[in-house]
Amino acid sequence: MTMDAKTIEQFLHAQVECWNAGDKQGFLEAYRGVAPSTLTIEYVGRPATDGWPVLEGMWTQQNAKIAIEEITCIINGQEAACHNRNKIKGTDVAIETIELYRFDAGGRLSVRYFIRQP
Repeated sequence: MTMDAKTIEQFLHAQVECWNAGDKQGFLEAYRGVAPSTLTIEYVGRPATDGWPVLEGMWTQQNAKIAIEEITCIINGQEAACHNRNKIKGTDVAIETIELYRFDAGGRLSVRYFIRQP
């Protein structure tokens, strides 16, 4: 499974759109579509781990509190870097993230989150 730039871009936008719409099923399906084999997620500074429980926890703990604004996404080959602004609903506070995505052959996705706390 090789990802082209258009497919990667569609995934990046779809996961944010589903997050902001409160569409958990669509959010998870977006990830399943690009990571049918393996998903790993690393919050930089902590070990990488199985991404599926991380996504579930992220959704449960943060979806009602956070709206995501996409600032920019850059796609090169099988990798993407995104700058997102995670706005805490009802406040002027935002958490900036740089998110790195690597799409490997065989349906594997590795995600790394760099998080700047407010």
